[in-house]
Amino acid sequence: MSLSLQFLCAIYLMMGFVPLVSAGTSYPLPPDDVGLVGKVETEQTVYEDTLADIARRHSLGFDEITKANPKIDAWLPGIDTVVVLPTRHIFPDTPREGIVLNMPEMRLYYYPKPKKGETPKVITYPISIGRFDWKTPLGVTSVVGKITNPTWTPPETIRKEHAAEGDILPDVVPAGVDNPLGLYALRLGTSGYLVHGTDKPWGIGMRVTHGCIRLYPEDIEALFKEVPVGTTVRLVNQPFKIGWLAGVLYLQVFTPLEEDKETLIEENVAIKLLTKAVEGRPKGSYRIDGEAVRRAITEQRGVPTPVGMELQ
Repeated sequence: MSLSLQFLCAIYLMMGFVPLVSAGTSYPLPPDDVGLVGKVETEQTVYEDTLADIARRHSLGFDEITKANPKIDAWLPGIDTVVVLPTRHIFPDTPREGIVLNMPEMRLYYYPKPKKGETPKVITYPISIGRFDWKTPLGVTSVVGKITNPTWTPPETIRKEHAAEGDILPDVVPAGVDNPLGLYALRLGTSGYLVHGTDKPWGIGMRVTHGCIRLYPEDIEALFKEVPVGTTVRLVNQPFKIGWLAGVLYLQVFTPLEEDKETLIEENVAIKLLTKAVEGRPKGSYRIDGEAVRRAITEQRGVPTPVGMELQ
């Protein structure tokens, strides 16, 4: 986070602007051939609003809301500004079970096992992930432990990094609201990595961690209560997602991770996804809008864009 952003956040908190919050977003889980949940909505700002306020109210991340609103000043959006809420999501291309973390999207999907007679659902939360120099590892692991009121023992590498900036960390940071891990943590089978809360909620939705996954305090509390030990966790890298809904094909594009930008050929990824999406459909039974595909790739706003449709 830049110094100016840190300063603005500090002023923001000192002035007592504490946003209303919502713990995640829950949707009934649709059939496998339905690729989207939610809908894109808008909200009109009041004088006190920042995009960070609005993001937290709707369980969105900072980068997520700013990229969906590229022409709006994040900290001074003005009065009566119409803000797009990117609250429609295409499912990651994974089994719909356990926890799925999509790194470029900076979003967590949780598919709880339904109880008898209960409608299956998906719950989704914005997250922060590891910085370029502290990458969050990809792969399949599981939740191996749950910790309330965790303490934090900073590794030597992190202590040196902070010391170089004049911030001397203690050997152990005690539990409490000022602990960087927050009040709840899920321990992953990948050694040294946690899904946890934070004492800096304005950083949710950005690459700011040392590799762990951060959630808003209210989100980790809700997730912590729901997730049993042993839950499968998939960490994936899917900057492009595609899915059908009511005969319309949608493409959702996020900015690729910095380390992938030089090697990722975006047009090739899109072509592969489009080919897979229409696999098994007779030629002439659908239409793809090439210009809409190119626009989604160029803008990378993270909002599902209609790029094709079934022909009657």
